[in-house]
Amino acid sequence: MGAYVNPIYPYKSPADLMSTPPQRKPLIVIGAGPVGLAAAIDARLQGLEVLVLDDDKTVSVGSRAVCYAKRSLEILDRLGIANQACDMGVSWNIGRTFLEEDEVYQFNLVPDAGHKRPGMINLQQYHVEEMLIARALELGADIRWQHKVTAVTPHDAHATLTVETPDGTFDIEADWLVVADGARSPIRRHLGLDIEGRVFQDRFLIADVIMKADYPAERWFWFDPPFHPNQSVLLHKQSNNVWRIDFQLGWDADPEEEKKPEKVIPRLKAMLGDERPFELEWVSIYTFQCRRMTDFRHGRVLFVGDAAHQVSPFGARGANSGFQDADDLMWKLGLVIKGQASEKLLDTYAHDRQFAADENIMNSTRSTDFITPKSRTSKTFRNQVLALAKHHPFARKLVNSGRLSVPSFLTGSVLNTPDAEVFEGHMVPGAPMDDAPVQVDGQDAWLLDQVGKGFQLMLFVEAAPDARTLATLQTLKENAVPVNSLIVSRQALQVPGFQVLVDAQGCVAKRYDTQPGTTYLLRPDQHVLARWRSLDSARLQAAMARALGQVGEHA
Repeated sequence: MGAYVNPIYPYKSPADLMSTPPQRKPLIVIGAGPVGLAAAIDARLQGLEVLVLDDDKTVSVGSRAVCYAKRSLEILDRLGIANQACDMGVSWNIGRTFLEEDEVYQFNLVPDAGHKRPGMINLQQYHVEEMLIARALELGADIRWQHKVTAVTPHDAHATLTVETPDGTFDIEADWLVVADGARSPIRRHLGLDIEGRVFQDRFLIADVIMKADYPAERWFWFDPPFHPNQSVLLHKQSNNVWRIDFQLGWDADPEEEKKPEKVIPRLKAMLGDERPFELEWVSIYTFQCRRMTDFRHGRVLFVGDAAHQVSPFGARGANSGFQDADDLMWKLGLVIKGQASEKLLDTYAHDRQFAADENIMNSTRSTDFITPKSRTSKTFRNQVLALAKHHPFARKLVNSGRLSVPSFLTGSVLNTPDAEVFEGHMVPGAPMDDAPVQVDGQDAWLLDQVGKGFQLMLFVEAAPDARTLATLQTLKENAVPVNSLIVSRQALQVPGFQVLVDAQGCVAKRYDTQPGTTYLLRPDQHVLARWRSLDSARLQAAMARALGQVGEHA
């Protein structure tokens, strides 16, 4: 066994970036963490030049973000690293909650078959960052290590950055600036921008422990266990025999004292037993915070991830919601940079992801209130719920040891075209798409691997489309912002010029409530924009205008 050794990334002199007057770049990203790197990769996939500035020269220390949810894995599929992450990570769907030593509740994140990705994988953040860095460099992103942005001056049509390096300080300009510099966000503070919410009066100890153990790959959460009475404990398995253990300490705990090995090791031995050998890889103390900025967009400066919003770690909503921020932002920013949409489209990024942040904060706050009750009445209620849950199913719905990250349904987005016809199921306008098994050219495949490539249309048919339908689909291809079509059928069809997905198991038809002629319009980030029971060119063009922010007012 041995602790992880962080790689050191090479510093490059900024001589090529220094000039008078300052150089202007179309897009700069501040922060080479998971969310900033995801934004940079997405930019390169769209053919955009991107410069990434980071004040460090290595990946993060410690596990930090550990749980990557199914939706994040689907985003990472599109970015090109999900296979690698899933191969290294620990996949799991089952979570168990205990009161003292008795199991009172369990859940399954993906109870239905027919999905490519599991409900979660556990993988240390530093591994994910390494994969993202390699992918960004492979695609041609310009990542500059030890380039610390010390000031940002916003202007109407650009932002000016002051950058400090070992070779001196210089100014550079960005048409667009994406700020992904983490929860403490020096840029947010420098600009004097607000962040509001709650800081919970409790402290938790994180210990990354290297050990060999035969515990299953599940999420285990204890209330009041005998090895840590009157508090809670969380256990997660990660890659390379690393286990993440979170101990609730209480608000009165001294953070500096609790981090010392002589305090941590006895806690671990009480839990694991004196005989089990283990090695401490990383220890940290944290408090819960549930806060967000009032507005994620400030002219040409856009905030994503923890820089824009923070939640408590129970529920795995931090990095997962950050990936969704980048996923939402980058297709919109790409259209704006390419002159295919007005910059007003970026207001919908702020609106939609602020809604998602509020949803995450609400769920995270409820989890935190349940895990760390702050009054005798709240604690009595919590303990009675747990006692009842052991024997009574109705009480299990009230157990809240961290409602785990799920993607937001952006049903209030102004970009959606509301339903005018009756559909069953939850693939409503604004919904993140459900995956399903399909066949492509006779080979088994997955629905979500076929979408997320610009705007797309799914047309469900029984037989090959007629000439009029094909002409409509061809017209959509030739739009100023193209819409490429997928033909979905229960049987193999030959439709020259169009990709055909065979729904041999009927899973797509069931999840999307389809019948012959049903049409779905899809966003580049795999959300539903609109759906109809028949293909109609005028309705499609109107829906596309709405999706580009050309009609309708901000909701």
